[in-house]
This record gives sequence, structure tokens and C-alpha cells, in this order.
Amino acid sequence: MGLFKQATEFIEMMYDELKLGDPANRLSEIKKEIDETNHYTHTSKELEYGARVAWRNSNRCIGRLYWKSLVVRDERHIDNEADFVESIETHINDATNGGKIVPMVSIYSNDVTLYNEQLIRYAGYDNVGDPRSRAATKQAEKVGWKSEPGDFNVLPLLYKVGDGEIHYHEYREGLIKEVDIEHHHYPKLKDLGLKWYAVPIISCMDLEIGGIYYHTTPFNGWYMETEIAVRNFTDDYRYNKLESIAKALELDMSKTTTYWRDRALVEISYAVYHSFRDSKVTMVDHITASKQFKTFERLEQEAGRTVTGKWSWLAPPLSPSLTHNYHYGFDNTMRSPNFLYRENKCPMH
Repeated sequence: MGLFKQATEFIEMMYDELKLGDPANRLSEIKKEIDETNHYTHTSKELEYGARVAWRNSNRCIGRLYWKSLVVRDERHIDNEADFVESIETHINDATNGGKIVPMVSIYSNDVTLYNEQLIRYAGYDNVGDPRSRAATKQAEKVGWKSEPGDFNVLPLLYKVGDGEIHYHEYREGLIKEVDIEHHHYPKLKDLGLKWYAVPIISCMDLEIGGIYYHTTPFNGWYMETEIAVRNFTDDYRYNKLESIAKALELDMSKTTTYWRDRALVEISYAVYHSFRDSKVTMVDHITASKQFKTFERLEQEAGRTVTGKWSWLAPPLSPSLTHNYHYGFDNTMRSPNFLYRENKCPMH
């Protein structure tokens, strides 16, 4: 599909949904710019609308009910390292919001490149830390970052501006909010020293709006408890802590039929959820998230739109049959605008 056709579909959808009237003049401007440069420039309003609809169209996200609340930061003017680093730290600070997390996206020009999967990730070493981050950790070390190996070392920002070299930046003291994981009824869980950062800010995806691709668009919502408890802590290719958690809970691990694995997953999910809530950090449980998604589906139907989705991401990894998402399939068609995974940039679960 040609660029002007893609632009036309986007602009006509925007003008229709926002009731902005006849888009003919704007389309004429876009056509002229495309004819002259083979490119066109979104207005800040188009960028805001496009980013929000990209969240609405994100097939793997269960939290799309709140797509209209996405705060869109137009940072396309930034062209130097100091301003870029300051802008990134501002995003982290404002999105964290003292724990009351704000859904947010920052959109930069394609002259700025990020090398982080998420703005905040823990480093991975040979025997400790997050195995998912081993490649990123080696890259950080290659450009001069040094750290004593540990389970929860925050990786630095890895970036470059223009044709410059890759640089790293260690976040300023106190910027990254983390939550220590404890259990109200099993005090020994605290001895494992588990913790996690408050805000998941994905930074390895492209944002496509009307045929224009933005490669540096870190964005965040907030965590669902199973993302941390059932996946990050217990997947055998991540922290692989299931047995340690079961021992801390003093479960009978002598045989499968004691259901120690299942009971450990439930209790660590409880611990993650309530640790975040006790720390006054926004967190949603998987049952509530599924109910919110059902509301999103209803509102989309009322708006005359159908919902696309990827079943394996929308059915939570803990007790999925208790949620409505589990019991029927979804159309996984990708719509525009959207956030798109880049091969070899975003590791998959």
C-alpha cells in the first residue's frame, strides 16, 4: 500500500472518530509533502491520536480499556544526548508518579536510537540476575559500564544520537522505584530478597501511524501481578525461583500431587500484588484485568469496532479458565496504527 493511501486511511479515521469535519485540506497538505519528500510529518494532535489508537489496537495487551488516558509526549525535536537523557528520566519520573502510575509514551525522531528492551531491566550474568538480559549486559559492559554481579542490578540506558557511538547512562539516584516482595502470612519469603521495579516501560517496539514508523517510542502501562510472579520470577529461563519460593513457603515438595508448584504460584502472585499495593504502587490482578478487558470489548462494540487480540497473551498464565478471555479465540489481525515488535530487538516470552 502506498504511503499516501496509508496516510489517507489514518487521517479519515481520525477526523471521523474525533468529529473534526472534512479532512480534504489536511490530505492535500500531506499529498504535497509526500510528492516532494516521499514522507509527511504528523502534527502533535495526529501523533497523540495515533499513539492512543495504537494502544487500542495492541493485540497482546489486556489493559486496553484505558487507551484514551495515554499521555503522549512529542519529543521529536530532541537532537542531542543531554536533552535525550533528561527526557528519558523525565518519562520515568512522571510515569512512576510516586507510585500512582501514569500510562505514557515518549516519541522521538529516528535520529535517536535506544538499545534497551525496557528502560528499566535487571542485568543478567552467568549465574545470577535475569538471563533475559545477558546480551544487553554484555553490550553495556562493552561500552564501559561496570557492576558487581547481583540479582537485581538496574541496567543503564543504552543509546546513541545520530551517527555517534553507543553510550550508557546510569540513572540518577532515587529515580527507579522498586518494590520488595513480602508475604503477609509467610515471613520467610522476605529472606529470598526478591524485588521488582514499579513501571514496565517497553522501549524496543516501533510505533506505526499512517505509514510512518517511529523507532524510538518507550511506552508504559502498569503491571499485572502474574507478569512478575508467574513469568519473571518462575519461568525456568528467567529467574527460575519456583523451588526457592516453595521452600520459603514450607510446602511439601515430595511429589507432584501435593500441588506445591501450583500453590507456590498462587502465593507468590498474592505476595507480588500485595507488596505493590502496600508500597502504594499501581498494580492489577489477573481477574480484575480480565474484567476490565471485557468492559473494553463492550465499549468497542458500542463504538462499532471489533476487537483483535492474541489469545496466548490475553489468557493470564494463572488460573486462566477463571477468566472469560480463556474460553474463546480472538482475531489476531494487526491493524494500523499499532506498536510493532522488531525481530531480534524484543525477546519474546
